[in-house]
Amino acid sequence: MTGRFPLYTDADVYGPLILALRRRGWDLVGAIDVYPPGTADAVHFERAARDSRILMSNDPDMEVIANRWLADGRPFRGLILWPQEHYKRMSYAQLVARIEALSEPFPRPVIHLRPSR
Repeated sequence: MTGRFPLYTDADVYGPLILALRRRGWDLVGAIDVYPPGTADAVHFERAARDSRILMSNDPDMEVIANRWLADGRPFRGLILWPQEHYKRMSYAQLVARIEALSEPFPRPVIHLRPSR
């Protein structure tokens, strides 16, 4: 594995992926660990930024928030994003491998995980 960085997963990231990352020793805080269901995306984004964690999400609205923060000059550590339909095209092991292959600093603030072609 290339790098380890602290993670924050929003409520849309599937539980088996969270468990797999935790089993691999990742420092990970899940949205459901700190906020009730239905908490606004902006609250999760703010929490990840405040705690200097990389946010992982399946919610395209998080990229909108990230772009707004970038436009406003507000710092955040990074966002790893992929749509939920990729769960049908990528195994949890593949997702973990893609995440573990990342290292900081990211080449750009928002990283999109995509299935192999």
